[in-house]
Amino acid sequence: MIKSGIYLDYAATTPMDKEVLELVHKTNILEYGNPGSLHRPGRLAKKQIEKARTEIAGHLQADPNEIIFTGSGTEADNLAILGVARAHKHHGKHIIISAIEHKAVLESALRLKNDGFEVSYAPVDKNGILDIAKFKKLLRPDTILVSVMYANNEIGTIQPICAIAKTLLSFKQKTGYPLFHTDACQTAGTLSLDVKALGIDLLTINGSKIYGPKGVGCLYLKHGINLESQIVGGDQEWHKRAGTENVSLIVGIAKALDIAVSKQESENARLSHLRDYFIDKIQKTIPQVHLNGHPTKRLPNNINFSFAGIEGESLVLLLDQAKIYCSTGSACSSLDLSPSHVLLAIGLTPELAHGSLRITLGRETTKKDMDTTIRELTKIVNHLRNISSVKIYEKK
Repeated sequence: MIKSGIYLDYAATTPMDKEVLELVHKTNILEYGNPGSLHRPGRLAKKQIEKARTEIAGHLQADPNEIIFTGSGTEADNLAILGVARAHKHHGKHIIISAIEHKAVLESALRLKNDGFEVSYAPVDKNGILDIAKFKKLLRPDTILVSVMYANNEIGTIQPICAIAKTLLSFKQKTGYPLFHTDACQTAGTLSLDVKALGIDLLTINGSKIYGPKGVGCLYLKHGINLESQIVGGDQEWHKRAGTENVSLIVGIAKALDIAVSKQESENARLSHLRDYFIDKIQKTIPQVHLNGHPTKRLPNNINFSFAGIEGESLVLLLDQAKIYCSTGSACSSLDLSPSHVLLAIGLTPELAHGSLRITLGRETTKKDMDTTIRELTKIVNHLRNISSVKIYEKK
C-alpha cells in the first residue's frame, strides 16, 4: 500500500491483505512440490489446491469440480468465451456480448469474429443498464453464448443478471442454449456470487480485485458443459487449463475471497456512504460535471465523473502530483488514447468521454481522504478550465 498518498484506484488493483500476504509467503516456503507429482511434497501441494478449490466453491454455492484456476481474470474470460464457442460451434456460431464488456471479453469476441463467428453487441441505456427488450431481439436459434458482466469496471453499473438469466430460460429449455457467462471480477466480495441464484453457467473472478495476489483467477464452469482448453500441454484443472499450478497464489485467492465475503456487509455500507458523500459534494461544488453510470444501481466503491472542457489524463496527472491516485478509465486501457467504449456506449460525446475520471474506494479509504480529494480536485478543475483555450463547459 502506498503510504505517502491517497490511493483511489481499487478497481484497477487492490493491495494484498496482510493475512493473504503472510499465507502466500508461508505456502511458497512449505508447499514447493509439484501438485502433479506422486511423492509426499506433491501430494501436500495438491491438498492445498483442493482445499482452496472447495473454499471458493462454497462461496459460489458450486461444486469444487466446477472451479478452474487460471493465471488471471483476463485468462478466465478468454477461456470462457473462446473455450465455449469453439467447443459448441456445431450448434451455432452466434454469440452476444454487452456493448460495455471488459476488453478481455471484447477482444475474445473479435477473435471469434475473425474465425467466422457472428457477434452481436447488446446495447445499454444512458446509465449503462442492459436494454433487455433489445437484447431479447438479438437472440437466435444459433446463439450459443451470451456474456454480460455483473458490474462494469469503469462506471460501476450493476447489471440485472437474474433478469437476463430468466430471459434466456425459455430458449435454454428447448435446446440448452445459449450458455450464460458473467465477468464478476469487480463484484466478488461485494455482491452475491451464488451461481444457482444468479442462473449463470460460467463466472469469472480474479485475485487482484479482492485484496489477493495478482496473477491468479478462476472460472466457474457449470457441471456438464464442455469447454475447449486454450492452453495445452498438461492435464491440470480437469484437462481445461494446462500448466503447473501456482499453489501459493491459488491459496491466496481463496483466502482473499473468504476475507472479502466476511467483510462484505460492513464494507458495502461504509463505502456506499463515502461514495454518496463524495458524489454529492462534487456535484454541488464543480459546475458542468456529469455522473457516469447508474446513480444508485452501482458498486458501492465506484465514482465516475466527466468534466466538460477537460482531458481526463490531465486530471489524473495533476492529482498524481497532489499524491492522489486515480484513473481515467480501465487500467487495461490506460495507454489507449481513444475515448472509452463504455462511455460512448452510454451516449457521451467523445469530448465528454475524454474528460472522465474514475475514483474507486477501498478498505483504507477514509472521509478525510474524500475531503482532501474534493478540495484538490476542485482546485485542479478550476485551474484547467482557466487555462483552457476551448471553453466547452461555458457553452453547455
